[in-house]
Amino acid sequence: MSIWEVILAFVVVVLMLVALLANVLVLMCFLYSADIRKQVPGLFILNLTFCNLLMTVLNMPLTLAGIIYKSQPGGDQICHIVGFLETFLTTNSMLSMAALSIDRWIAVVFPLSYHSKMRYRDAALILSYTWLHSVSFPIVAASLSWVGFHHLYASCTLYNKRPEDRTQFVIFTGVFHTLSFLLSLIVLCFTYLKVLKVARFHCKRIDVITMQTLVLLVDIHPSVRERCLEEQKRRRQRATKKISTFIGTFILCFAPYVITRLVELSSVAHINSHWGIISKCLAYSKAVSDPFVYSLLRHQYKKTWKDIINKILKRSSINSSALTSESHNRNILQLNE
Repeated sequence: MSIWEVILAFVVVVLMLVALLANVLVLMCFLYSADIRKQVPGLFILNLTFCNLLMTVLNMPLTLAGIIYKSQPGGDQICHIVGFLETFLTTNSMLSMAALSIDRWIAVVFPLSYHSKMRYRDAALILSYTWLHSVSFPIVAASLSWVGFHHLYASCTLYNKRPEDRTQFVIFTGVFHTLSFLLSLIVLCFTYLKVLKVARFHCKRIDVITMQTLVLLVDIHPSVRERCLEEQKRRRQRATKKISTFIGTFILCFAPYVITRLVELSSVAHINSHWGIISKCLAYSKAVSDPFVYSLLRHQYKKTWKDIINKILKRSSINSSALTSESHNRNILQLNE
């Protein structure tokens, strides 16, 4: 193995461990908190978490084996199943993010009618569509034998071995990425930019009220006035940062891999094998960032996982203190004897 391959293998191992821990923690929060389970977006987050967990457990280890051994790990049947799942899970996670953005758009732009427009039944219908949409492409690819081990990405994915099917495969891949990556990106941009527009409008209203209050309060201390102005500035930046994170992580993680796939098929330029694996690792890194972007850094999830950790630590401290007292009592009995 070259130094590059060692580094890439190490990166995949780190991605696997962090993604596994973070997504399991999100799942624990969902099971622990009744308030999170009651919320409609929780269904989309749960679906996204399961996609990320399956990707971490099934796809990443085979990519790691592909980097180390530089050949197809396992038999053809295993590779076909993993390639099928890779296509399905990637598309499903993209559409889940689009569904979450639609939920936020309805909640912010139509707050009074949110509960009538986004119920559990509506969320279940959206999830049903994402599953049907996601499973249709790998079914077509598997039926046409367009799934296999791709050395450029060291993973089982969409791959055409027959030169006579090149044109059909290029069309299929273009349609696939258009209706998965590009469609999700358009939905994300449209919905979150609408949310940002509403957030900025409300910030302006709050800013006007704040400035009027500061003008009326003549005797206010300068430090309080400065603190109010700083909070005003932070309020303007908060919504922009959040929405930039949602859209930015999506583009940063998926765009390099999608562009690499399209360039590879167009035969415009030769693609280095190390870059192919790097682009694949970037796509895998979405399974790492999703738990933090959509769940763990939010107040409700943060409170829940802190409660879980405190509960585990208290239980372990109680057990350790019980063992200590028990051993202490034994020592006393031995001395008395």
